[in-house]
Amino acid sequence: MPTRPAAGRRAIEVLLETELPRAEGRRLVLVDAVWADGDEQRDFTLQVDGTARRVHVTDQDSPLGITEAWQRHLADTGSDGDGVLVVTGRVPADQLGWDLRGHAVRRRPLAVDRAGIVTQLFGAESLDTRMVREEWLLDALLDAEPSGGWPRVGGVLTRDRALRALLAARTGLGDTGADSLDLDADTLFDWSRGPAGPRRFAELAEPERAGLTEWLAQATGPAAPTLLALAADGRGADALPLGALAAAALGCPAAADAGFALGTLFGSALGSFDALTPFAAAATGVLTRWIAQAEAGGPAGADAHARVVAVLERADQLADTARLTPLLAEDRMLPSGYRTRLRALAATLDGRPGAAQDALRRLADHQLATLYGESTERARTAVRLVRWLDTPAPEVSSVGQAVRQHLRSTGRADLAVGILAEGDSSRDGTLGEAYHRLIGRVRDRRRELDERFAQVLATWTEAASQQAPNGALLIEDVLAEVAAPLARDGGRPLVLVLDGMSADVAVDLAAGLDPRAWTEICPAGTAGTTGRRPGRLAAVAMLPTVTRVSRASLLCGTAADGGQDVERAGFTAFWKKRRRSAVLFHKGGYEGTAGHRLAPALLEELAHEDRIVGVVVNTIDDALADGRESGRARWRTGDIAKLADLLDAARGSGRPVLLVSDHGHVLDRGPRDAGPSPADGVQGARWRTGTAGPGEVALAGPRVRAAGGRITAAWRDDLRYTARQAGYHGGASLAEVTVPVLAFVPSDSRIPAGWTALPAEDTVPDWWRGGIEPVTEGAPAPVTQGRGRKQAAPQEESLFPQPGRGTLGEETVRSTAYRSQRDFVRLPPADTAVAAALDALLAAGGKLSPAAVATAAQAATGKSQRNPERFVTVLERLLNIDGYPVLQLVESGRTVHLDKELLRQQFTGGTPA
Repeated sequence: MPTRPAAGRRAIEVLLETELPRAEGRRLVLVDAVWADGDEQRDFTLQVDGTARRVHVTDQDSPLGITEAWQRHLADTGSDGDGVLVVTGRVPADQLGWDLRGHAVRRRPLAVDRAGIVTQLFGAESLDTRMVREEWLLDALLDAEPSGGWPRVGGVLTRDRALRALLAARTGLGDTGADSLDLDADTLFDWSRGPAGPRRFAELAEPERAGLTEWLAQATGPAAPTLLALAADGRGADALPLGALAAAALGCPAAADAGFALGTLFGSALGSFDALTPFAAAATGVLTRWIAQAEAGGPAGADAHARVVAVLERADQLADTARLTPLLAEDRMLPSGYRTRLRALAATLDGRPGAAQDALRRLADHQLATLYGESTERARTAVRLVRWLDTPAPEVSSVGQAVRQHLRSTGRADLAVGILAEGDSSRDGTLGEAYHRLIGRVRDRRRELDERFAQVLATWTEAASQQAPNGALLIEDVLAEVAAPLARDGGRPLVLVLDGMSADVAVDLAAGLDPRAWTEICPAGTAGTTGRRPGRLAAVAMLPTVTRVSRASLLCGTAADGGQDVERAGFTAFWKKRRRSAVLFHKGGYEGTAGHRLAPALLEELAHEDRIVGVVVNTIDDALADGRESGRARWRTGDIAKLADLLDAARGSGRPVLLVSDHGHVLDRGPRDAGPSPADGVQGARWRTGTAGPGEVALAGPRVRAAGGRITAAWRDDLRYTARQAGYHGGASLAEVTVPVLAFVPSDSRIPAGWTALPAEDTVPDWWRGGIEPVTEGAPAPVTQGRGRKQAAPQEESLFPQPGRGTLGEETVRSTAYRSQRDFVRLPPADTAVAAALDALLAAGGKLSPAAVATAAQAATGKSQRNPERFVTVLERLLNIDGYPVLQLVESGRTVHLDKELLRQQFTGGTPA
């Protein structure tokens, strides 16, 4: 007897919906198929022409059984009832008597045409002929029909369309109503991480699983069979971790041993070892794309970051289970490989920079280096300190030289120590000890430097005054020598005093400002006769380094001491002498009330066309008492109360900003149970009266504004006379005496006369940059702009190719393509400026800050580029012909990137320069 087809409830329903409307009252339906569903599906109600009909299905294997079932049905429902009896079974049609057939619909057994039923369910005109022979697919489509029915397709129901709909209905992968499904390895692996889809796939009948697996392999690649086998085995969530682990194992030196261990992890899900390579490759591709998404940031990046970390941490757990971890220690993707490289770096921190830099290169080469950004940056910071320790001991030739050097270099060492002191998120004991030893070496060197500085400070203090600063910028001269020049020609600087801001905080804040919003500037005259390149200014605080004397002297423009009333009066008087009105806001005066970001009174003053405005912000100084809640060493704009709002308001008013401190501070890094040092004559946390002892220096002279002009101040960072706090000031260390003085203009504004853009490259010491980070050399010293005579920078001091030497920049501006493009750009810069900017970029490896590019042009022409952002925008118009990105701003506007090859192709015909 041939195998009879099987029919489930849905097939019977469709058959009845077709046949009963024309059944002429007959209630017996003979079906040429066996029942495929369970007993619980035998009784149901069906709507036929708006009438609910009760249906009972019975499976019979003999003519007598069919007859008895029909008689029972009549007895139960009555001769006038509307209940329908459906008989399935294995009785051939020729064994049925005509007396029984006479009661049946169409007087014969009805065939179940599953292909026709499927066509009808999808509202199609015809069916892909390949589907007719695939009983598993037709049965599955009948069984899996959604409650709302299959989507209507019209025309031909293709096999791919039917399989997409089935896959969505069965596993949740896609949407049954979608016309197309973007299926790839990413989609499949992402689906495998959820609990529901893989579980539903595992519950399918074997023929259906096999059919779907074959189709998915064709649609998404050879990784699908292994992935789906894992899902069928109840381990779908481990598919991607196992793929990452397989990639690591296949790439390790002991691949044979690792492969054997992998076999135990995959079990029966791995059809053959030949399937391992494509599966590993697909998983690696997915993770690489997720890593790229994570590195891009934003909400989507945060989600991708979480996914990657979860998958790879699970891969490491599986590796540990299979004892694979030692074999995969060098892997470039697994977290264990990253931690191995991190420990290897830790082992180099006690030596010279070479080994540490090599270890850092290997760490940065790991694919998780950016995702573990804080850990990588902390390791990079440690290597920077190793380089700093390897440089010659800093000189202390004068107080002025020492504070400038501290702002440029040693203050960054303090910043680096703070970053390392936070500890690594891995909580690795070996790494923590290595950082601890390194911090100890740095602090020892810093104390030697502070001791030498204290000796020079003591000698200098005896006679230093506003009339004789001996080469130092005094804090009481900051308004006259820095703020007043910014106020020339109608300038309206906002003087922002960040109380307690030390050099390490200042350089960190400046680095965090958006270059698209702010351009850092400095007096062009700092290059002048001293031979120094333009750079940040650093002033010397009043002594002792406390707010009452240092801040009052800063804001009054003369040696003074007192509180807020003295500061307000002195600030107003200073500017009144210069025929300008001014107003000073303190804590409680500039913060906005409910509904206001800033006080309306402050905003009104900032909008004033002539007023000079000062604001004192106490966040940093206040944090010294109890510490910051975050415990972080680094300060960003958002960490300081209302600073972002103040900067935005200043930018909206077109005001330059002078960011200045009154004194610095030292942090307490001693043991928690350490008490204050016993001493007599204690006046503050870091200063007293009496004879100086170890770690202290006696200071006397006109700059000492307390205790009759003679005090004893601590220069050791771990010396204090009062109860423990997070940090202290009042002493004589470089960190406390140095007053950072930073100036900025809105990036869409012109740079004031007598000032020049300060490239970010010129604010960073060589030891901080090192050799494995993007090296962007400082731009050449610009020509002094102001009221004096223009002076050309000596060619021999330039770091970039010089004009007239046949450089690629010069070839570019002489090319026909450039000359043609230049005609379409309004007010283009001189060819010499463009060539110099291009050559500067090429010499720096294709990347410089906008300020450095403008400074290079300025050095070549003697003409100040007083708006670096606009200069770069014009360069883009000149060089990016037909939209090709020869030159563009990247990294959120921080960096100008020049594509050397595109430059050659567009302007010099692709020939090497």
